[in-house]
Amino acid sequence: MVALSGLASALESYRGRDRLIRTLGYCCQLVGGVLVEQRATRSEVGTRLLVLSSQLSHCRTILRLFDDLAMFVYTKQYGLGAEEEDVFVRCVSVLGNLADQLYYPCEHVAWAADTKILHVDSARWWTLSTTFWGLSLLLGIARSLWMVLKLRRRLRSPQVASPSWRPWGKQRAVEAQIRSEVLTLLSNLADLANAVHWLPPGILWSGCLPPWVVGLLGTISSLLSVYQAAQAGGQADADP
Repeated sequence: MVALSGLASALESYRGRDRLIRTLGYCCQLVGGVLVEQRATRSEVGTRLLVLSSQLSHCRTILRLFDDLAMFVYTKQYGLGAEEEDVFVRCVSVLGNLADQLYYPCEHVAWAADTKILHVDSARWWTLSTTFWGLSLLLGIARSLWMVLKLRRRLRSPQVASPSWRPWGKQRAVEAQIRSEVLTLLSNLADLANAVHWLPPGILWSGCLPPWVVGLLGTISSLLSVYQAAQAGGQADADP
């Protein structure tokens, strides 16, 4: 009952529903891709799962039509990151927000072109949106790497390493932040592999990944995101 209650609570929010749809979609692509490639007798089931995965992805594309305003408000509030002490983190965060902000309209135009609402080349706009997504992921990876190195240096500093250092709660908080950054790094790396796959042919491994590998990478990224959201929710409930 507790698990069902938690799931119902998560589904009440847009982000919670999006995580579930994303995870389910990539899981379907993973299982469907494996069935199509390795089990000829079950290829029909695999094909149906791949179709379901495609429709769930399309559902998320439709829902993102309404994300521009929320992203704009967040970008405006962050601004140039004046409250961020680290200059490198500030720069990559500002650039990441800009890439995310440009990603949405490009995807909207690509979707509108696919549905014949606009008479433009959808492939060009899908490439632009994927490029901005990949750029955002690269910046996020750079930020996470920098934060992990910075936090590890803090833990290794003479003050923290000293046996007389007593604020264990603060040390655990730093260690928890490192784990969070590592999970974010792994999630972004998995998504970046898929982003490159969806770029035009001739760019690194674009177009070379089979459906089940795309599904596996997306499933890993999605599960890490779900885990982090659950951890954040549990921490929020534990705070007085």
